[in-house]
Amino acid sequence: MPVSIDALAALAGFGFGLSLIVAIGAQNAFVLRQGLLRRHVFAVVAVCAVSDAVLIGIGISGVGLVIDRLPVVMTIVRIGGAAFLVVYGILAARRALRPSTLSPDAGRASAGLAATVATCLALTWLNPHVYLDTIVLLGSVANSHGDARWLFGLGAAIASVVWFTTLGYGARLLRPVFARPLAWRILDGVIALVMFAIALSLILGI
Repeated sequence: MPVSIDALAALAGFGFGLSLIVAIGAQNAFVLRQGLLRRHVFAVVAVCAVSDAVLIGIGISGVGLVIDRLPVVMTIVRIGGAAFLVVYGILAARRALRPSTLSPDAGRASAGLAATVATCLALTWLNPHVYLDTIVLLGSVANSHGDARWLFGLGAAIASVVWFTTLGYGARLLRPVFARPLAWRILDGVIALVMFAIALSLILGI
């Protein structure tokens, strides 16, 4: 049975979406940590997936061309994102350097739903790379599929849901490894380095 053009577009969008999402970054590091803590995982996964779907839709609708021609917007987002990532990186480094803040129970008690969602939104919407990947790049590729562009976008959105759900809920499989404080120190140390590296790339415009 031959595969339809629409199905191929959706599959292409799924694969392309995964290629952009599956990478070490601020958002993925946050989802992983929340999954390990089993704290507000559904809310975090939902925020990430819905945000990606919205950004993908914006890109396909052609707004990406407008953003691409307004560098001042990206500059503002880049500076704001870098500042936020530095602060978040400092907090992660503090957790790594202070064993008293490392237990999962402490992590559960310290971050409420509102604070967790706000952090997740900031990590998503204050990252210029998200706009370049979803709105500009993915939007451009999707529009190259003509009438099937929205199915391409649907495939990419589904890829986002699959990835963040797997990352958030699959993280619990690593819980035995993180039964020791040293594992949490290493994780938070890596998260701090990732945040600082991304912040530096934003400042340098890389």
